[in-house]
Amino acid sequence: MRYLPKSDAERAEMLREIGASSIDDLFVTVPEEYRLTRDLKVPRQMGESEIVEHFKATAALNANGYSSFLGAGAYRHYRPVVIDSLVQRGEFLTSYTPYQAEITQGTLQAIFEFQTMICELTGMDIANASMYDGSTGAAEAVMMAVRITGRDGVLVARTVHPEYREVMHTYAQHQGHDAREVGYIAEGQPGAGRIDLAALEQAVTDQTACVLVQSPNFFGVMEDIPAIADIAHKKGALLIVSIAEAVSLGIVRPPVEADIVSMEAQSYGVALSYGGPYCGVLAAKEKYLRQMPGRLVGETKDTEGRRGFVLTLSTREQHIRREKATSNICTNQALVALMTTIFLTVYGKEGMRELALQNLAKAKYAADTLSAQGKLLFAKTPRFHEFVLETDEAPEALNARLLEKKIIGGLSLSKWYPELGNATLWCATELMTRAQIDAAAAAVAAALVSAAAR
Repeated sequence: MRYLPKSDAERAEMLREIGASSIDDLFVTVPEEYRLTRDLKVPRQMGESEIVEHFKATAALNANGYSSFLGAGAYRHYRPVVIDSLVQRGEFLTSYTPYQAEITQGTLQAIFEFQTMICELTGMDIANASMYDGSTGAAEAVMMAVRITGRDGVLVARTVHPEYREVMHTYAQHQGHDAREVGYIAEGQPGAGRIDLAALEQAVTDQTACVLVQSPNFFGVMEDIPAIADIAHKKGALLIVSIAEAVSLGIVRPPVEADIVSMEAQSYGVALSYGGPYCGVLAAKEKYLRQMPGRLVGETKDTEGRRGFVLTLSTREQHIRREKATSNICTNQALVALMTTIFLTVYGKEGMRELALQNLAKAKYAADTLSAQGKLLFAKTPRFHEFVLETDEAPEALNARLLEKKIIGGLSLSKWYPELGNATLWCATELMTRAQIDAAAAAVAAALVSAAAR
C-alpha cells in the first residue's frame, strides 16, 4: 500500500522529519499510568466456523428465553425477512450520495417513495431523507424553527423523551437560544401525563420561536395537539411534534396542526441493533422547504417525457457553506430509510392499522394485568402502547428479581422524573404474548411479596 507507508525505514524517516526520537515520544501527553507498557494478552485467532459458534453461544446467553418490556424510544417489532434480502443488494448496499441522477435512479426513486409515504403518514407537505435518528431530528426541527421565525425562545414539554431533550439542549446551548421546559399535569388531575396547557400559555411569548411536544409522549400518553397548536400559533410560534413511536400513526390521527413533524422511524422495519443506526425524519409545511436540512428528492421528466428522479434540494451543503449551512449533519440514512420504505410497502394502509390495533390490545392487557400489582399512573388519559406503573419496591430491586426469571422489566423513571417515586415505564408490542405478560405479572407479584416479607 503506497499510501500507508509502514516499513521501518519510512517510519524512521518520518520521526526524523518531525524531530521525534521514537514513536513513544508521540504519546508523552498521555499520563504514563494509562499507557500500555506490556504486551496485550490477545487470545488466538479463531476460524470462521469457530467465530460463528462463539457468537451463537453468546447470543444464547444474552437473549434466549427472555421477554422484554422495554420501549422508551426503541421498539421491538416484527421485521419482514424481505427487508434484509432487498437492502443487501449491491445496488443499494454500496451506493452513497445520489448526486449523479443518471446512474442512481433506483436510489433516488426509493428515497422519493420514502418521502411520499412519510408525508401521507404525518399529514405534512414535504419530508426529507433523512436525519440520524429521532433525537437529532427533534433538535434540527428546533433549529429550523429558530431560522424561520428569527426568534430565540424555545419551549420544550417535559414529556418529550429525556434524551431528545438532552440532544436539543446540546444543540441550543452554544447558539444563544433560550430553551425552557414546560411541566406536565400531575397524577389525579384531568389530562394527567399531558403537557400543562395553562403553564404553556403563560410561557409562550412574542419571542418564542417554537413549542416542541411529543405524542405519544414519553409516558405513552397522547397529547392534545390541536389545543397546543392554538396556544403556539396565537403568539406566532411554530409547533413541532416529535413522534418516537411511528407505529402509532397506523391508528392515531396525524398531527396536521403542526408546522414541523420530527419522527423516529425505527419501528418501521429497522432492527434495534444496540441503539442504531436508526432513521430520523423531518416533515413540514411546504412553505418551510428552504429551511429544511437534509436532502429532498423530486420527480421530473426528461427531454423525452420519461419519469425520472433528481436530488432537488440539498440545503445543508455544509461542505460549501460551512457556518451558513442549515445543518452539520453530513449524510443521510438512505439505506435505513429504504428499510422503512419496504416495511411500509409490505404492510400497506390496512396492515399498518391492524399492527397499531394489535399494539393497543397487547398494551391494554399488560396494563390491566400488571395494575393489580401496583398503581397505573395517568390511566385515564388516552395512550398508545406504553404505560407507567408505580410499585412499592424500588425499580432497580424489582427489575433485578425479574431478571432472575428472564424478564426484562420496565424502565426506571427516577433519573428523569424523581417526583414519580417508584415508577417504571412498560411497553408491550405485537411481539409480546399473553403468556409472557401473565408470567411478568406473576413475577412482579412474587417479587413484591418477597420484598414485603423482608
